[in-house]
Amino acid sequence: MTTVHLVTFPARRSSRWLAATAVIATAAFVPSLVAVSSNAAVKPTDFANSATSASHYTSADPSTASLIKRLDSVPAAKRPTIVLVHGAWADTSSWDGEMKILMAAGYQVRAIPNPLENLTTDSETVADFLKSIHGPIVLVGHSYGGAVITNAATGNPNVKALVYVDASAPAPGETNGSLSGAGSILNKDTPSQLFTDVSLPNAPEGTEELYLNENIFVHNFANDLPVAEAEQLWASQRGASTAAFDTPSKTAAWKTIPSWYFISTGDQIITPSSELAMAKRAHSKITIFHGGSHLTLISHPNAVTSTIASAIVAVS
Repeated sequence: MTTVHLVTFPARRSSRWLAATAVIATAAFVPSLVAVSSNAAVKPTDFANSATSASHYTSADPSTASLIKRLDSVPAAKRPTIVLVHGAWADTSSWDGEMKILMAAGYQVRAIPNPLENLTTDSETVADFLKSIHGPIVLVGHSYGGAVITNAATGNPNVKALVYVDASAPAPGETNGSLSGAGSILNKDTPSQLFTDVSLPNAPEGTEELYLNENIFVHNFANDLPVAEAEQLWASQRGASTAAFDTPSKTAAWKTIPSWYFISTGDQIITPSSELAMAKRAHSKITIFHGGSHLTLISHPNAVTSTIASAIVAVS
């Protein structure tokens, strides 16, 4: 059974570019879920009514001390290595908050660079890194990083859990770009409104590197962060190749590996409706965060770490 936890936290502050058709039809998975637009608020009850009766409500942001205590409950000999994979238009620093808590609790943590070049080769890069780790692994992906871990974990018996954080979890044949959801800003604005594109030397014809435009990054990507912080993240973003978004997924590790899904209702990049549909399909244990943005991992690292901790405790 899919388990859904609804978590309400106070707000910290306040496509056509791929010409892809959405493969996931939310209505097929969540018939009673209201449509989500880029500026629509999604109520926790909208998810509760459509997902499962096994729901947990809380308005308390978990403290660092309580998270460390919970993580300390796992014997040292059974602790997995936590591998964190960032998404597009981001880098490893997006996991700084989660890493700080996990490392303070004594865990081995690795936040590794995601090439953001092509789903197949990016997944192979992460898969090769996973082979260097001895012992159990909890593999965590944000945004496009979710598509990468979906492929990279396949066939690796050391990966005991997958954690999706405002992420995509494609099935074989689906592209990351097709899973943003009809209400995503990526499917509403024109390419010139969304991106600055840069040519990639020696890349296949038609492949470009995309950077989010400042207005989109600040107001739709990092919309719950202070403006000054969002602007700094925009200025330091890593570009992502169009091939990362339109390369079909080859495998789906969530079919055989237990998974956890963290969904922010304030996400305007991958809609909560699309994420919930993917989470239900994967039979994930779901946490719904009321508020946030596509960068809730930066604005509320304790909330995200709580979901990671749930996976750690469950598989250890």
